[in-house]
Amino acid sequence: MNLKDLSNLLGLSQTTVSRALNGYPEVSEETRTRVCDAAKKFNYRPNLNATRLATGRSMAIGHVIPVSSSNEMVNPVFADFLAGAGETYGRAGYDLLLSVVNDEDHERAYKELADRGSVDGVIVQFPSVKDGRIGMLQQMGLPFVVHGRSSGADADYSWLDIDNRTAFRRAAAYLARSGHCRIALLNGLETLDFAQRRRLGYESGLRENGLEPDPALIRSGDMTEHAGHDAAAEMLGWPNPPSAFLSSSILTAIGARRAIQEAGLELGVNAAIVTHDDELSYLQNSGSLPLFTATRSSVRNAGRRCAELLLGLIENPDSGPIHELWETEFVRGASTGAEPAAVRSVA
Repeated sequence: MNLKDLSNLLGLSQTTVSRALNGYPEVSEETRTRVCDAAKKFNYRPNLNATRLATGRSMAIGHVIPVSSSNEMVNPVFADFLAGAGETYGRAGYDLLLSVVNDEDHERAYKELADRGSVDGVIVQFPSVKDGRIGMLQQMGLPFVVHGRSSGADADYSWLDIDNRTAFRRAAAYLARSGHCRIALLNGLETLDFAQRRRLGYESGLRENGLEPDPALIRSGDMTEHAGHDAAAEMLGWPNPPSAFLSSSILTAIGARRAIQEAGLELGVNAAIVTHDDELSYLQNSGSLPLFTATRSSVRNAGRRCAELLLGLIENPDSGPIHELWETEFVRGASTGAEPAAVRSVA
């Protein structure tokens, strides 16, 4: 079956069918679902060679991954984002091209992708403050979407982000109104923009409830289980330890939970955790009462949407810049115990 046959079967124009399969945002979700279901049912696959010849495009999207263990992109959150983006690319007939490089070769990798015509666009992940990749990609003229934002960037650009600052302000306020006076932050690397926004939100949430942030209670580093454990274990050994932790990753939160158990404390009774939950497909914080109270937003859905936005920019370069800011969901779990009346209006 070719595109014309599929279009005739559905009673839609070839343009509409193509746009639906390519994930362009101007196509309604109902039409997109109908087209994708029919393509799957009748085993329709776009002819990539014909598409490349007709459009002059490579029909590939680039992702550049640094291999340094000190970079947050090695965090397994990246796998779920990539899976969501890959679903969208696959439906649209695009390949996904991964470039694995050393940190110092990061910018060179983008330049080579553009110079070789290997990709039609790229997605930038884990942007830093004043991220140099943004200006470089704009000068190249290569379409791109940033997952996150970069404070201090000189020019406008397309991005999708969650409202990290508001999410962590609400989470810190929730813990403060639950009666916690010593609240620690287990954050990501603060060279990265999202981590800075989360720290600012945490500090605002404390100050709004009469608590002054203590720099000793703030940790910034890799978002791993052992990092969360080591930071929490150190703090819990102090004469005046924190009674609650606000974590930037469910992996870090699991480590903090282990430290709490080792200290002879009971999570949700005399120690508490609130974490950000990316809804990882292989590490679910779910059920009628999830383990962790959390700010929640699906990183897999973010991958799908970033891919849709990028494909739209490739098709229509004048449609950008596009900005999408997603609010997080606040989910109450067992890690904060019973809810006092004072906190019910926070989330």
